[in-house]
Amino acid sequence: MATIANAQRPTGFQGFIQRLARDAEAHIEKHSRRAQIKALAAKSDAELARMNLSRDRIVHYVFSDRIWF
Repeated sequence: MATIANAQRPTGFQGFIQRLARDAEAHIEKHSRRAQIKALAAKSDAELARMNLSRDRIVHYVFSDRIWF
């Protein structure tokens, strides 16, 4: 038989830090461009060519509004 301990939510400063870390991770994931890169990488070379995009420029394309290359 397994025993499950009651896990209490941390309070005070430790709880604040854990919530801050969780919220920061959620924010980063929300603004991640990984899904867009993955979707473009899954396209065929012909599809990318129709978009005037080469496979080696996918990351540059995805981040072009944030970073000037």
